[in-house]
Amino acid sequence: MRKFLLLLLAGALIVLVVSVSFASDAQTVNGWVSDSKCGIKGANADHAGCAKKCIEGGASAVVVTDKDQKVLAVDNPDALKEHYGHHVAVTGHIDGDKIHVDSVKML
Repeated sequence: MRKFLLLLLAGALIVLVVSVSFASDAQTVNGWVSDSKCGIKGANADHAGCAKKCIEGGASAVVVTDKDQKVLAVDNPDALKEHYGHHVAVTGHIDGDKIHVDSVKML
């Protein structure tokens, strides 16, 4: 019985470690919150007012990365609502040219 409980405990520990490693595939990218109409052209501080106006007018929020100027569509744009036109560090799950934002930090 004691061996069985130790094996069960070891198995639970292995499952915990594996599940944590799969859950931590979030990435952080630095970039500008822009709008889908302007994209890369909106990746600067002077564009903040225009980005807010365009997004409120129906354009989608996007993140333009600093590293390679890649435009990432945002799955959950409400996460960026307070950051239109800002330079930010976005942590989330990237899938191709889309990102699901988990957290945002001003730079």
